Amino acid sequence: MYRYNEFDTAFVRERVAQFSGQIARRLDGSLTEDEFRPLRLMNGLYLQLHAYMLRIAIPYGTLRADQMRQLAYIADTWDKGYGHFTTRQNIQFNWPELTDVPAILSALADVGMHSIQTSGNCVRNVTADHFAGATADEIDDPRPVAELIRQWSSDHPELQFLPRKFKIAVIASVHDRAVTRSHDIGLRMVEQDGEAGFEVIVGGGLGRTPILGPIIRPFLPKADLLPYLEAIVATYNLLGRRDNKFKARIKITVFENGLARFRDLVEQEFARRRQGFNDEAARILAEITPFFAPPPFKTADTAPFAAAYKVDRLFRAWADTNLAPHKRADHAIVTVSLKAHGQTPGNVSSVQMRALADLAEAYSHAELRISHEQNVILPHVARADLPALHEALRKVGLATANVGLLSDIIACPGMDYCTLATARSIPVAQEIATHFKAIGLEQEIGQIKIKISGCINACGHHHVGHIGILGLDRAGVENYQITLGGDHTENAALGERAGPGFAYDAVVPAIERILRAYLALRRTPAETFIETFRRLGAAPFKAALYEDEARDAA
Repeated sequence: MYRYNEFDTAFVRERVAQFSGQIARRLDGSLTEDEFRPLRLMNGLYLQLHAYMLRIAIPYGTLRADQMRQLAYIADTWDKGYGHFTTRQNIQFNWPELTDVPAILSALADVGMHSIQTSGNCVRNVTADHFAGATADEIDDPRPVAELIRQWSSDHPELQFLPRKFKIAVIASVHDRAVTRSHDIGLRMVEQDGEAGFEVIVGGGLGRTPILGPIIRPFLPKADLLPYLEAIVATYNLLGRRDNKFKARIKITVFENGLARFRDLVEQEFARRRQGFNDEAARILAEITPFFAPPPFKTADTAPFAAAYKVDRLFRAWADTNLAPHKRADHAIVTVSLKAHGQTPGNVSSVQMRALADLAEAYSHAELRISHEQNVILPHVARADLPALHEALRKVGLATANVGLLSDIIACPGMDYCTLATARSIPVAQEIATHFKAIGLEQEIGQIKIKISGCINACGHHHVGHIGILGLDRAGVENYQITLGGDHTENAALGERAGPGFAYDAVVPAIERILRAYLALRRTPAETFIETFRRLGAAPFKAALYEDEARDAA
């Protein structure tokens, strides 16, 4: 992965010093909260319900073992012993004191990390496929390009005061593991006549007005990427609404102007800007790419894996759900679930962080990934090492065998932490997970994606969940809407609202009615929930969901 050079190190240190001075002026009263707010947001510092929250960037979801260990140190020293991984491949600390933030930022800088542009109306943390560089279904590792975009967008003077926040995702695989169509710009590496380039998606986003981004360019040569991105963002910067923050995202700009007109304006801007880039971007990309060379793999014996799989029931269950094919047959990609039944999705303790760092060093070339699904990935594990890894994970409570199953829920922090939330998310996720474990249906239900948001901003991606849950405030009472049929993959779809919402204590029974209907309706146990939904449509699931109302009406 990328290592900071002298420029990067100096840049981050200067930013730490600058923001530390701004914090000092806020503490001594020289800055009011209104004056301080845009400064802290540019540095990832939020004021939440109970305390400040610091959001730290994990560019394209990649972490070194020493960086994970440093996060554990920060959690113990200045927080409450845990962190929270988000759907944007960031980590959040929910309880820092304002006086401690400069020390936290300095500790991050020690290991090449920062919180710059994790908030504010700028280009946010660039995300990518969490299996990048390890999976067999990719054209190339997309992370060098993601790093190029990170460097281009960091403190870019034209991109610091956009109409609203701006999110970019990059993949190079057939399978979309980064929800690219829900981003302001989504990039998918493709090949045309032997040349590598990108399919460019623009104007996606969830939240109040969910839109799946359309394709603005089916093929963009790799050499033209940065000037084309700059043309898109510059066009948005000029056209984007600033009179209404709910209509300020690029998805509204594209919708109101029409894709054809927006494309024409981008192409005109691209023609002007292209000349100014010359070959500089290609030179920088060439310098970046060697940092992402594959690790020194050694041929591994697969017999220990086969033996353990045959005799160890717990290991077999974990291997069936938490392992993905690696580009080498003698290795595997391991997803470490942060969704133990009854736990807060995405939360990880400092003890677990240190264990993950140690295990990454022992078994995965000191590399970890954070997924948008709020789990941790060890991308390069020899199959011979999997039984020992599983045992080590079990000892620290990280061997839950549920990746892709019902309890592998995405959930935002909701009203337990967030000032914007209108309902709780975490307790709903916890109760769904524990309930279906208790009644023994999770394995029978199989692969399904449940996603929960505590407000209309959709940080929990509920719009693209097979079952989505949105918590709202109805006259001071929590009310939960359910959507059906969403999909975050290459078959992206927005879920449709099922009907009237449910009270907090009615959510779990409602989900159970939907899933019992699925079990009765599927053709075979191999037919997943989303496959059954696509075959039959929403009607039978809505009928099951509102069966009591239908009975009363009759």
